[in-house]
Amino acid sequence: MTWRTFLALILLLTLTLLAQPAPAEDNVAACPVESVPAIRVAAVGDIMMGTTFPESILPPEDGATLFRSVAPLLAGHDVVFGNLEGPLTDASLSPKCPKPRRNGRPCFAFRTPPRYAARLAEAGFTALNVANNHSLDFGIEGLDNTLDVLDAAGIEAVGGERVAVFTIGEKSVAVAGFSYSFRTRYVHPLLDVEAAREIVAKLKSGYDLVIVSFHGGAEGAGAMRVTDAEEEFLGERRGNVVRFARAVVDAGADLVVGHGPHVPRAIEVYRGKLIAYSLGNFAVYSMFNIKGPSGLGYVLQVELDPETGDVVRFRTPSVALRPPGIPEPDPSGKAEALLRKLSEEFLAGEPDADARRETLSHLWK
Repeated sequence: MTWRTFLALILLLTLTLLAQPAPAEDNVAACPVESVPAIRVAAVGDIMMGTTFPESILPPEDGATLFRSVAPLLAGHDVVFGNLEGPLTDASLSPKCPKPRRNGRPCFAFRTPPRYAARLAEAGFTALNVANNHSLDFGIEGLDNTLDVLDAAGIEAVGGERVAVFTIGEKSVAVAGFSYSFRTRYVHPLLDVEAAREIVAKLKSGYDLVIVSFHGGAEGAGAMRVTDAEEEFLGERRGNVVRFARAVVDAGADLVVGHGPHVPRAIEVYRGKLIAYSLGNFAVYSMFNIKGPSGLGYVLQVELDPETGDVVRFRTPSVALRPPGIPEPDPSGKAEALLRKLSEEFLAGEPDADARRETLSHLWK
């Protein structure tokens, strides 16, 4: 063999070895591991789309444009939740208000046409709470009508025995509703914290993630600052919402959202889980006070870790209610500024205030 032939063979062997595929473990290491997408939840507060009792007061274009400007804030989420204040029914009798006025004062019972369920579906809602103090404005008949039309519209009702369940990827997500109002099969008790613990723990044993909705706390501008204490409004016990929310997190809840005060309230991260103590008003056509903070709402946009349920990040784009209660995005961010102030004040009284404020600030985008 000549020296030239020997060199040619060495070169050929080298090229052959370089052309071989990399070992399997090298290929695996080179490929990025795909992360499981976060579970995305959008939640808003109180919704009342107009009433036909005692007279017809309905939004323009029969509600077709009521949510138009804010629908983009709800889009792209796995669960879209709101609190439905009042039944979707044509029932004629209101046990709550057999007479529209009592002692010269108006009696507030809401009755929204059943066809408005389509407006909610068009806006993107997938779950609506019915565990509140207006669901029985037209009795069990009105509530049953509401459940029927929500079912037909493809929207899950939330409250008591009606637990909304969603399958997101390979994860199951349950949404349960609690209220201070008197117990029915559609209301889990907010005032009985130990019972709430048991209900949430049982749900957590059957589903990967659990979202808890609650209707509680006092109402109005004077009730914006939530405290770890029992609350009352107009003689009604409205619960200790801080004790309730933290107790259900201890029992397994991954996200807790509150409504009912009709104003924004503080947000906190407790044991890695987000608690929003009141989402405020969202769309309350004509019959609600929308002055000052009552006219400020927001969309809570949350991303949850699908494995742990911990909050990964969240946003709170502001909404302002244009008279007489039509929601619009608010680029000035008034609601968010108020939320940050209220949350700062709320956490100031906590033993580990600095660390908790830092956590909240890190996750609040």
